[in-house]
Amino acid sequence: MDPLLLVGLFVILFAVFTVLKAVRIVPQARARNVERLGRYHRTLKPGLNFVIPYIDRVYPMIDLREQVVSFRPQPVITEDNLVVEIDTVLYFQVTDPRAAAYEIANYIQAVEQLTVTTLRNVVGSMDLEKTLTSRDTINSQLRGVLDEATGKWGIRVNRVEIKAIDPPKTIKDAMEKQMRAERDKRAAILTAEGQRQSQILTAEGEKQSRILRAEGARSAAILEAEGQSRAIDQVFQAVHRNDPDPKLLAYQYLQVLPQLAQGEGNTFWVIPSEVTSALQGVSKAFTEALPPSAATRENVPEASEMDEEIAKATEAAAEAVADAQSAERPDGPRQLTEGAREPSPFPDLDKQRDQAER
Repeated sequence: MDPLLLVGLFVILFAVFTVLKAVRIVPQARARNVERLGRYHRTLKPGLNFVIPYIDRVYPMIDLREQVVSFRPQPVITEDNLVVEIDTVLYFQVTDPRAAAYEIANYIQAVEQLTVTTLRNVVGSMDLEKTLTSRDTINSQLRGVLDEATGKWGIRVNRVEIKAIDPPKTIKDAMEKQMRAERDKRAAILTAEGQRQSQILTAEGEKQSRILRAEGARSAAILEAEGQSRAIDQVFQAVHRNDPDPKLLAYQYLQVLPQLAQGEGNTFWVIPSEVTSALQGVSKAFTEALPPSAATRENVPEASEMDEEIAKATEAAAEAVADAQSAERPDGPRQLTEGAREPSPFPDLDKQRDQAER
């Protein structure tokens, strides 16, 4: 092959390679630092960029988007001397590619170590209970410290999140027992509250029921008393309106006497002292002529019917007295001898009846 042809071909290839090295295309949200003769020259923006080959040195691309880095769990000692492992997640963004490349050698490792030290300082001033319940406070303190420290590195820390806080296994068991005891206590309290409320409602119901029953009984007693009062008043008015005399009341008293001795369990019966006066009143009523009243003036019974009624009343009164006297004697009822006649309690009536028979 001709040497000139080889030289020409080499020159063409060198020229093409040089042109390709002079052209740099940077994607969106990326950046590349350029050094000219070993010194920082400029930062390539997204799009088409031109550099001087063999003089300018283009460094690898730097991602300007927000990045998420999860660090492995780190042991941290709390204020009450308990070792807990805390797993964190960091959200950051490169804002200055030049500072991120020239102010620190490895900003990812630097952010991780700064997060661990800051986390130990923050958690070291809290006990375990406060650490478990104060994640927002820890996150805000971490973000403030990291954002202030990484600002000169061209990095902005957007968020710091604690992904997990793992206490020792013995502490976990103790916490589980404590939570179980708390739940049992709350359950017992709720059960007692329910029983107390149920008993209160039951007592209120019984109270209302008793009040209503008492009011019903009171109303019934009042109505019954009012009815009895009205009945007694009507009877009293009727008696006074008809103007009865003591003779009629004595006759009614004698009619009630036989009913007192008709009980099955009556083995001893005392004759009241009023019987004699009642018999005398009835006898006097039958012997004396009674003035006709307005009620009996229209319908006067015949003499024979009156005699029969008088005889029946006399016999009933005599039998009642005889039964009472026989009940008082210890030797039983008195036996009448043949031909002997029982003395009558109404001698005047007997005389009138003998005269009428003659």
